[in-house]
Amino acid sequence: MMKIVFINPPFKEEYGKFSREQRSPAITKSGCFYYPLWLIYAAARVERDGFEVVFMDAPAKLLGRDACLDRINRTSQDASMFVVDTTTPSIYSDVEFAAGLKEQFPNAIVVLVGTHVSTKPEETLGLNRQIDAVTRKEYDLTVHEIACALRDGKDWRSVKGITYRDTDETIKSNEDMPYIEYMDDVPFASEFIRKHLDVEDYFISIATFPEIQIFTGRGCPFFCNFCLYPQTMHGHKYRFRSPQNVVEEFQYIVDHFPNVKEVVIEDDTFTADKSRVQAICQLLINKGINKKLRWMCNARVTLDFETMVIMKKAGCRLLLPGFESGSQEILNNIRKGTKVEQYKPFVDHARKAGMQVHGCFIVGNKGETRETMQETLRVALTLKLDTVQFYPLMPYPGTEAYDWAVAQGYLSGKYTDYLQEDGNHNTSMHIGDISAQELVEFCNMARRKFYLRPWYIGHRIWMGIHSFDDLKRALKSFIRFKDYLKK
Repeated sequence: MMKIVFINPPFKEEYGKFSREQRSPAITKSGCFYYPLWLIYAAARVERDGFEVVFMDAPAKLLGRDACLDRINRTSQDASMFVVDTTTPSIYSDVEFAAGLKEQFPNAIVVLVGTHVSTKPEETLGLNRQIDAVTRKEYDLTVHEIACALRDGKDWRSVKGITYRDTDETIKSNEDMPYIEYMDDVPFASEFIRKHLDVEDYFISIATFPEIQIFTGRGCPFFCNFCLYPQTMHGHKYRFRSPQNVVEEFQYIVDHFPNVKEVVIEDDTFTADKSRVQAICQLLINKGINKKLRWMCNARVTLDFETMVIMKKAGCRLLLPGFESGSQEILNNIRKGTKVEQYKPFVDHARKAGMQVHGCFIVGNKGETRETMQETLRVALTLKLDTVQFYPLMPYPGTEAYDWAVAQGYLSGKYTDYLQEDGNHNTSMHIGDISAQELVEFCNMARRKFYLRPWYIGHRIWMGIHSFDDLKRALKSFIRFKDYLKK
């Protein structure tokens, strides 16, 4: 049986768990650590087709380079292909690690995947001649077809969706691999997680621990200029699994993960199709799953109260809207397609429906001034939010925001500047006379102002009294986060 090895490689493990799968990868202040879902989906498809799969999530176990290579030596001497995940801030380390694999296993194919290599394929292959290929965009089918070509003795270099180093050392690109259209054919992430990973290695500060993350669809019909996955991997057509298929995976989680408390739906905008959301909710209610499992999802501030009510009844505990800014001009600049006056009704309706709200804000977008930053903070403090995140804009290659920042001369041009030395978020861009450091310091100040208010402290105590799980989750996150609040 042919063996394929999937690796989420080590990076800055001395500081904590590097969360590659986040839309802004980092070792986060609250200790968030996401499942490497895209790698999981590709591995699950390959395994389903009869290949032997070895899956190694080095950050989950805080494995360094030597420990990781030692495990690979013990489990994967006969591997035919290594699939290595990457991100923009870790790209140099990722390439070095992958090159080390090629030196150690010269007869195996080494392929890099992820958002960064999807948009910088030639540049990435130019970093080290040991790398055989990179995938572009959605890579489940691409990785699977490379594996099949190797198994069947065919030329893997003919597979769609790759940029590769040919036998004469020239770098070539094949046409794109078509997106998966029939999404019910995508394997359950939870089934693969049960076999290969430990759910207690993963933590999202706003989710009830332990949790499982899944995608019920790919792509996003909206056009926010900074958003990573629609622009680099999955496109702007929302391709989704049927309600029956989604609820079947919920049932699988209920049956096989008795300790899991919550499902985190990671679709960029799960609420984009109101009728589908309602159909999923009705099935969860009909099957009684709503009484056994909570869930949370990304939402848009246009979500109506009627749908919120059925979502709550179906087990939805928390909504994550991207407010982004308190300035309508900036919302227009980033093509958000929402209005500031929609914020308060959205939050009020969610609270009335009985759900929590985690608000997402970004500073440093096109048109940002010190005055608009203060307006964003004022709006955030006005809304009765349960949790928030304030981040400086971190424009990643492949996004419109990145192209804009480069054209304006706002970026340092160094991928390593996306993180601080300890792996925490940084920004490598300034905007006008607002420095990168000022953007970072503003976000730190905004978090303190939000979380150290008497109203908020009282609110968390009240929530903890009414929900022991919420109290545990909040304490676990606060223990990690408190030192940053003090700073």
